[in-house]
Parts: sequence; C-alpha cells; structure tokens
Amino acid sequence: MTGFSTINPYTTELINHYEYMTPNELEQQVAGAATVYKVWASEPLLTRMRFLERLAQLLRQHKPRLALLATTEMGKPIAQAESEVEKCAKACDFYAASAPSMLADEVVATEYHRSYVCHRPLGVVLAIMPWNFPYWQVIRCAVPATLAGNTVLLKHADNTTGCALALAEIWREAAERDGILTTLITDHEAIKEVIADPRVRAVSLTGSERAGSAVAELAGRHLKKIVLELGGSDPYLVLRDADVAMAVRTCVDSRFINNGQSCVAAKRFIVATEVYKEFVSNFVELTKARRSGDPLDRNVQIGPMARADLRHALAKQVELSVVQGAKVEVGGRFGEGCGFLYEPTVLTAVDANMPVFTDEVFGPVAPIIKAVDEAHAVALANQTRYGLGAAIFSRDVDHAETLARNNLQAGFVAINSMVVSDPRLPFGGVGASGFGRELADYGLGEFVNVKTMVVA
Repeated sequence: MTGFSTINPYTTELINHYEYMTPNELEQQVAGAATVYKVWASEPLLTRMRFLERLAQLLRQHKPRLALLATTEMGKPIAQAESEVEKCAKACDFYAASAPSMLADEVVATEYHRSYVCHRPLGVVLAIMPWNFPYWQVIRCAVPATLAGNTVLLKHADNTTGCALALAEIWREAAERDGILTTLITDHEAIKEVIADPRVRAVSLTGSERAGSAVAELAGRHLKKIVLELGGSDPYLVLRDADVAMAVRTCVDSRFINNGQSCVAAKRFIVATEVYKEFVSNFVELTKARRSGDPLDRNVQIGPMARADLRHALAKQVELSVVQGAKVEVGGRFGEGCGFLYEPTVLTAVDANMPVFTDEVFGPVAPIIKAVDEAHAVALANQTRYGLGAAIFSRDVDHAETLARNNLQAGFVAINSMVVSDPRLPFGGVGASGFGRELADYGLGEFVNVKTMVVA
C-alpha cells in the first residue's frame, strides 16, 4: 500500500498519514455515487433546498473546528479561515433561496402547443480541487452541482485531505444519506481512470495551468463536460488620477490575502508614472506593517506558505528577477522562525521579461511596474497568457469602467476595489486561466442538461 502524509506548514509536524484507496475501494465509491444519483436526481427540488439550508447551519455550527483544520493543514491565518467557512455558508443560503428561479422551466413562444427549456442533472461530477481555499473551492462547485441533482466525487489536494473528509461528513449529515459528496483518497494515475469511467459525466478542476491542460485533454478524449478555473496573473492598474492611498490599501490587502496564495489575488501592479513614487512608498510602508508568523495567532496577517516546494519555487522567481534587474524594496527572504514562511516582499524596477511578470506569483511577493501612460498600462496588463481577474483605480469611474469593459482581457474586473469571488456573480477566466464559469446561475448551468421540450 502507498499513501502520503500531511504536514503542518508552520510547525512542520506530522498531522496525519493516509493510505490510498485500493482499486476495489475506489470502485465502491464511484458505484455508490452513481447509485445515489438515481435517487437524488428524482428528489423534489424542495428537498435539495432544505438540504442546503441544513448544510449552511452545520458549516456555521462547526466553523471553529473547520477553520482550525484548514489553518493547521495549509497555514492560512485563523481569522481568514473562519471567514472562508462563513462564506461557504452564505453560498448555501444564496443557492437555497435562488433555486426555484434558477431551475425554473423557461417557456419559449413557438408554433408548438407548448415549448420550453428544463434543466436536468448530468450525473456524477468529479471535482478536482486545490488546497488554497480548501472549503470554498469545493463549495462553489459542489453546492450548485448537488442542488441540481448531481452527486460529486471529490479529489482534493493531498495536503488538505482532512478538510475534504470533514466536508464529506457534513454533507452526509445535511443530506441524511451517503454518497452525495464522496472524498476519494487516491493518486493521479487512479484519477485518470475515474475521468474515463462512463459513470462520471463531468469534471470540474481548479488548479494549475499544467493540471488543467492534462485533465482537459483526458476529459476531451472521453467526451466529458469540463470546467477549468486555473491560474491568474491579475493586473491592478493604478491610473494617474487614482486615489493613491485607497488604491494602496486595497492592493496590499489583495496581494497578501491567504498568504498571497490566491488565484485572484493582485499579482502585478501597473502604476502610472505620475503617482508611481507615492504608490511605491505607501505600498512598502504598509507591507512592512504586515505581521507574519504563527497563523493561529490572531495578530498575524500572513502565515506560512502551504508547502516547502512552493516556497522554494517562489524564492527562485524572485532571485531570477533580481538577477535581471528587479530591486527588492522589502523582504525577498525566507521568514525567520518556524515552517515555510516567506517574508512579505515588494519588488520595483520590474519589466515584462522577468519571471515575476511573465509567470503567476503564488505567494507574498508584489511586483510593481511603471507605465508611461494609460495605453502602456493596458498593454502591460494584457501582456500575459492569463485572464482571470483585473482591477482599475481611477477617480473617473465612467472612464475606468469603459476601459475595463472594452480593453482588459479578464473574466472579472473590479473598479476601485479588489477582485473577490461572490456566489451571486459568475466567476472564471479566459486564456490560460481556463474556461467555463462557477457561481451564480452560470455556475449552476455548467452541470445540467439544458433540455428542450416541445409538445405538438
């Protein structure tokens, strides 16, 4: 038997060891999800709505335990972990309240006696999820999927397996039955077989560009519906008429949330020449004020990176960029003390050929780039293979909105604010950031059969 161990990224102590499921155990889980689907899909919508209401209650009831588990497994500050659980509960509230309108039949006027569109579930959905938001990433796929009548097989990141098992337990209690959400403890080779299994009808993956490409290729080979939410290199444009103090506060918050390990965190700060010095000075000052350390300490704002290899990769990006001319204004080193800490870092003199510009920066590092004018800022923003989120800061809101709508390549743009996923709004990207949408009615629609009905 083979398996893996989970490690506390701050203390580096062993949390747990898990053995991979045997082929027979894996088959039982897939078969169980397929069997339960036939019953779950036929339940009245009201039953599934009540299930979500109970799920929200249980998430709130178990919030302290769930938050502690997330912080222990992947290192996010405890207050942010609590907020993540509450956000999950709010998503359940939203979908439970919105289900009747989202899943209502759509009547279409034609020459038929009656014609309409109804929404029916697809079957078993495989959710391959990352560690950085170990509850929210699962919720935003699995809640609309199970509300629609699907069942979900969850392959979570190894290092947050405890979070995955806790979610499955809460799902079971809320649904009062097994098999609506099932956690698979297995390796990537076995997951290939799950994707190929004809009982699995769709796949949702949030993860790296490389993982998305591999899973999309496999899903396409077997003609499976797929949704991909991949990486981002989100540009935040600070125009010459921006409220710089407000922009800096927002940008610092966005860059360092979740220890800098968020797909939609601000990744590149593109700042107009006229306000560049002021922006950099204020950004450095606020960064120095951020306290890093033990994520269970409520005064700590930045905890460790989730794994040693992730910290090493981040440090390499910074080192190569500095060799090419980037200037370290603050940070740029491993943090002192325990675990996989990396100091909050600000880089200036960054150009478009450096790794911190061309690749996703997944950690507490903020590259700041000077733009000579607005056209240059937009060109720099779009000089990326990604297209997840973006933001513009300007006192001329109408102009910023027009610029964002027509010129920025992104799935989500915020004006004078940070990009934050919200269950009421569709979420997803373009280009190497993936395709398909999560959340709102768009996310619900990804895993239903949009069935046309005509009656003569």
